[in-house]
Amino acid sequence: VHGTVNDLAMCGAEPLYLSAGLVIEEGFPMSDLERVVAGMAEACRNVGVSVVTGDTKVVDRGKGDGIYVNTSGVGRVREGVSVGPARATAGDAVLVSGPVGDHGIAVMAAREGIDLETELVSDSAPVVAPVGALLEAVPDAHVLRDPTRGGLATALAEVAVASQVGTRLEEAHIPVRDEVRGACELLGLDPLYVACEGRFLAVVPGERAEEALAAVRSEPGGEGTRLIGRVSAEDPGRLVLRTRIGSHRLLERLSGEQLPRIC
Repeated sequence: VHGTVNDLAMCGAEPLYLSAGLVIEEGFPMSDLERVVAGMAEACRNVGVSVVTGDTKVVDRGKGDGIYVNTSGVGRVREGVSVGPARATAGDAVLVSGPVGDHGIAVMAAREGIDLETELVSDSAPVVAPVGALLEAVPDAHVLRDPTRGGLATALAEVAVASQVGTRLEEAHIPVRDEVRGACELLGLDPLYVACEGRFLAVVPGERAEEALAAVRSEPGGEGTRLIGRVSAEDPGRLVLRTRIGSHRLLERLSGEQLPRIC
């Protein structure tokens, strides 16, 4: 539910209706199915959307890995809003709505039974309210992206290529929880490439960055929003990170398999 309503929000749309298809393995416990459906229902109530259609299929024991849930959604694009990865412009500001990497690391630890001796919790959440506040305050926002597959770095590298602009990020300004940073160091992962499920990136006109920050921070889930970089006409198509020690590092799209594979 969160993934689908967030996809709609990234198009500048207000989510309205969802479909849900369930593929269930023979022998899957009814108690677990009830828990899954109850969680979906609660998520829908919190966002104000309805599941209006769907389907259920049962597959042979050992062929379904428990349960798969497939959702799709319909929304209404807000009037006057036009966002897309090719709309970033020199002078724009880049915002992220909170710490990155929480979801991917929490999922990996749970799946693999890794005890990292720290509390790692997924950031899975709807971003509909903070995105709505942003678009109310700054309807001329240029880009909205959710850093899911490939994380923050891949999402912004794709924007740089699509818009043919250069993007400079400040590593010191990118929020990463100490627990996530430590887990990534232990596992040999880069938190900038680890998936999020309750964060979004926004590219807005530079002169309206403070308005955008204030709007997103005013909504639950957006309190940790930070300005992490700027768009320039230099180095078109490239995403460059200024590290904490002052050196520069080129960030490219994720190559190979995302770990952990989530969706």
